Amino acid sequence: MDADIGSDTVRRFLVEGQPVRGHRVRLSEAWRELRANGQYPPAVQALLGEAVAAAVLLAATLKFRGRLTLQMQGHGAVSLLVAQCTHEFGVRAVAHYDETLAAAIEGETCVGEAFRALAGEGGRFTVTIEADERDLRYQGIVPLTGESLAQSLEAYFSASEQLPTRVQLAADGERCAGLLLQKLPQTEEGTGVGALWQSVRRSMGRLGAEALLSQGLEALLGTVLPEHDVRVFRGTPVTFECRCGEGRVTSLLRALGPNEVREILAEEGAVTVTCEFCRRPYRFDAQAVEALFTDSGAADISPLIH
Repeated sequence: MDADIGSDTVRRFLVEGQPVRGHRVRLSEAWRELRANGQYPPAVQALLGEAVAAAVLLAATLKFRGRLTLQMQGHGAVSLLVAQCTHEFGVRAVAHYDETLAAAIEGETCVGEAFRALAGEGGRFTVTIEADERDLRYQGIVPLTGESLAQSLEAYFSASEQLPTRVQLAADGERCAGLLLQKLPQTEEGTGVGALWQSVRRSMGRLGAEALLSQGLEALLGTVLPEHDVRVFRGTPVTFECRCGEGRVTSLLRALGPNEVREILAEEGAVTVTCEFCRRPYRFDAQAVEALFTDSGAADISPLIH
């Protein structure tokens, strides 16, 4: 049995003696935690899972400290999708969608007609990298093209990094996964590199969603690179990580001021703030609201979370 089955990891590998590298990610617990406070229609959920896997794969190809944001904007059922991954592989994501349009899309795989219905026409795919060092910020934008999010990701690598790249993505209610292979630049083309890359392109196209979701990395490599020695590196854990928290919420409410917060309390009976990303609700009753604006009670604020 492959060591990465059932684990939330991203793993790096390379083909011995050839300028080809890759990464594989598969998430289960982190994927379920990410959606713990929200429900998505099947097609939207699948696209969101693919985006989470894509964000991890993108982050894994870089050497940086900060966060990477993958954003999809279109005029289809999904108007906005955002997936973020930090350099420590903490992930979070959210999708905004039209319920009526999303409900009309059948199936749980986002390829072909389903992807076009979700993305719509004239959409764009944006990758933003915000590095901690010297507040560096990079942004690459390409049109949403092809039959899937994976093909849009390949177009991004071709346009922004000029690296031939093959990507496969998949997601269901329990898991999301992705496999990425890249042909690295060389001063001289090594023996057999062209044939190897053509073989990779064909074999990646034959990988089905179920294999990507259920098989371990070694089994997948046996399909994609059956006649080559591949060095596989130890996996790095991937976790769900949202930047919301009691401290951020209490600071937000204090910034609104006591009058406005007390008005909300009077109208609603409680003040509830819901994180836009993870949909986690922070509920403040009358006692917690008063503690927000008193020095003696500020340290003991404990919102009721439902």
